Amino acid sequence: MAFAARSGGLATARSVAALRVRVGDWRADGHTVALVPTMGALHRGHGALIEAARRIADRVIVSLFVNPTQFGPSEDFQAYPRDEGRDAAFCDDLGVDLLFAPTVTEMYPAGFATSIRVAGLTEGQCGAFRPGHFDGVATVVAKLFTQARPDSALFGEKDFQQLAVIRRLNRDLDLGVNVVGVPTVREADGLALSSRNAYLSADERRIAPALYRSLQDAARAIAGGARVPAACAEAREQVLKAGFASVDYVECVDVDSLKPLVEFEPARPARILAAARLGRARLIDNLAVIG
Repeated sequence: MAFAARSGGLATARSVAALRVRVGDWRADGHTVALVPTMGALHRGHGALIEAARRIADRVIVSLFVNPTQFGPSEDFQAYPRDEGRDAAFCDDLGVDLLFAPTVTEMYPAGFATSIRVAGLTEGQCGAFRPGHFDGVATVVAKLFTQARPDSALFGEKDFQQLAVIRRLNRDLDLGVNVVGVPTVREADGLALSSRNAYLSADERRIAPALYRSLQDAARAIAGGARVPAACAEAREQVLKAGFASVDYVECVDVDSLKPLVEFEPARPARILAAARLGRARLIDNLAVIG
């Protein structure tokens, strides 16, 4: 059934069939199941997802799969950090019950021809700069949900647009999974944890927290009555002055539709989202705007 086990005892399923056997055994015993989808290169942010999953389910699965369909032709698929042994040890230490680490051919066998697109939520923000990215995300998450059949799945709020897309996918396709967003985990200086932080040089690492600080300033300004476009433009300038090479976007959006707001209404949930480039890294972050 394509299972492998480390010396510590944590099993790894390599095939959908093996995954379903294990989940079926848990279901027969009356257990609930949570899934934490990842692309590996695990860090404390993923640890927070795993710990949250353990609080709400009897059994926890972590998937390790660098999904090629969400990378563009000029993006970092080949260079994306991979260390399954380290990730397995990380999961074992946190009490994960099963790793699901399929190959690309297991996920996308010969003749695979289906793609899922979530309209509306995917055209702006990162979708405008990474064409096809969210189609790849939606397709692989739909597959993981149908393969693992979890009760719950946990995702980080750092990737807020991704979280919104997955929630809509889950709702529209009646997949029946409880999609849980987990707050962003940050370094002491505010930098959001990300696998791509490994790309930062020492000098770039010192500059990187400016993205978070600019969002804090913008969120406070908007909540205090500043005009939304002006506050976002000021945040963009702060990021560039700090030493970032470019800013893809800084936008204050409606939480449900992700449409940019012209005016902030305290009764209407809003979030300020940003993406900027620093050296080899494209960093994203976001904050709630609380009136």
